[in-house]
Amino acid sequence: MTLDIPQIALNDGRTIPQLGLGVWKASPQDTAGAVREALDAGYRHVDTAALYKNEEAVGEGLRTSPVAREDVFVTTKIWNDFHAHDKAIAAAETSLRKLGLDYVDLLLIHWPAPAQGLFVEAWRALIELRGRGLARSIGVSNFAADHLERIVGETGVAPVLNQIELHPYLQQPAMRGVNERFGVRTEAWSPLGQAWRSQQKALQDPEIGRMAAKYGKTPAQVIIRWHLDIGNIVIPKSVTPSRIRENVDVFDFALDADDLAVFASLNRDERLGPDPAAFG
Repeated sequence: MTLDIPQIALNDGRTIPQLGLGVWKASPQDTAGAVREALDAGYRHVDTAALYKNEEAVGEGLRTSPVAREDVFVTTKIWNDFHAHDKAIAAAETSLRKLGLDYVDLLLIHWPAPAQGLFVEAWRALIELRGRGLARSIGVSNFAADHLERIVGETGVAPVLNQIELHPYLQQPAMRGVNERFGVRTEAWSPLGQAWRSQQKALQDPEIGRMAAKYGKTPAQVIIRWHLDIGNIVIPKSVTPSRIRENVDVFDFALDADDLAVFASLNRDERLGPDPAAFG
C-alpha cells in the first residue's frame, strides 16, 4: 500500500516522512510484526533506539517486508552511556549490526545528559559518522535551548531535527521556536500524551472528544492530525494492527482554525518524561 505522507525538508537537503511508527516500549516479540504491518499500511518511517532493545526486531521487520530498504526512513539513537567519542562510534556501529543495515537515515543523541558534559563530544562523533556514510542525517533528542546553542556554536553543524516530548498537554511553543531559529525540525515523542505518570490522558479530553465526533475520527486521529497541521513530525507507537492503520488514516481531513485555537488552549506544560536539564 502506498500513502501520500508529506515529506518534510531537512536542513541537510534530505527529507523525512512527517508521520512514522514509534516502537518505544514495544517488545522484541511484537516489534517485527508491527514494522511489517506498518509498512504494509503505507508507513515509510520507523523510529527505534538502542535503549528500546528492539533494533534486531526492527531489522527483521524491514527484511521480511516486501518494501525496499531504500524506501524506508530508519531512525535510531545513541544512549547516554556512550557520549564519549569512541563509545559513540562503537554504539552506532553496534546499532547498525543489530538492525542489519549499512546505514541509518537518521542517528540521534538520545538525551544531552548535561551532567556528564560530553554531548558536544558525542555530536562530533555523529558528524564523523555522517561523513563515513553510516548515518545519512544526524540530529538530537530531548535537547533544550542551551544544549542546541552549544553544539551549533562549537561545531557549526545544526541537527536536522530535535525529537522532544510534545503532546496536547505539553506543547512546548518556546522550544519549537528555538528549533525553528536554528533551522531544526521538531519531532514529537509521546505525541498522544500517553505515559505512566499522566493523571489525565489527552485521549480522554472532552474537547478532543468533541472534535473527534465533529470530524468522524477517533481522539488519537485528531491529535495526530493536530501535530501534522502545526508542522510537527510525529511517531505514534502501536503494535496493534488496527491501531497502526488507524493512526495513519489521517490524511482525509484537517483541523479548522477554531479547533487549532482550542488545541492551543489545552497546554498545561505537563511533562510526562524526565526534565532534559537534569536527566542522565
